[in-house]
Amino acid sequence: MDSPGYIVLSRLSAQMRASQLTANNLANADTPGYRASRPIFAEHVERQGRVHGPLGSANVGYTWDRASWRETQPGAINQTGNPLDVAISGPGFFVVETPRGERYTRAGRFALGADGQLLDQTGAPVLNTDSRPIALSANDTRIEIRGDGTIRSENGVLGRLRIVRFADEQALLAEGDRHISAGGQAPEEVARPQVVQGAVEGSNVQSVLEMTRMMSELREFQFATQFLEREGERQQSAVERLLRRRS
Repeated sequence: MDSPGYIVLSRLSAQMRASQLTANNLANADTPGYRASRPIFAEHVERQGRVHGPLGSANVGYTWDRASWRETQPGAINQTGNPLDVAISGPGFFVVETPRGERYTRAGRFALGADGQLLDQTGAPVLNTDSRPIALSANDTRIEIRGDGTIRSENGVLGRLRIVRFADEQALLAEGDRHISAGGQAPEEVARPQVVQGAVEGSNVQSVLEMTRMMSELREFQFATQFLEREGERQQSAVERLLRRRS
């Protein structure tokens, strides 16, 4: 395959990656606290040698699937009326304990486990400011979660939600659809968090825009595959003409 074919193949590979991210965004349009992801493409330029073509000094640009980035604007806060649901109104992440260590989430749809621990939707315990699981007793029936994350019942203060932030949110690593890891960063405690009880933050995915992106990506994918087919036919025709001249 000559340079045009390789150039289109590089674009085709990148387009597949973009479509995968868009499809994942659409699949998580209703996932609490989910942040949409976008691809980062760059141009990779190589000097074309004579063995690849007649213009030995020509530069060839390929599409480089460099990385992806996360849209950090928050989703809408949706009222649920569930006293254990909590949304973060400002910056920050809840902290949960997993078998892999501490992980972070904006998905505040919490519930009580059999032992009274406050759990997220994956079953991970939610941590307090002492990095310990928050637990409620059977006698704690009137739950109040204040704006600073303090949890109270008729029996007194039960703890305070630990909420942290990071200097570079783009360096955070997604683990599934709800958790992220620090990516080597040290979490910073949010001194004055702003939380809303009885609500959850929705996904920041805009379904109509994602569908538009998906349609555009499919058109580009079709164009690239058609180009490769035509390029293959052109090369085959050139080979056949060359063979006829030699015969």
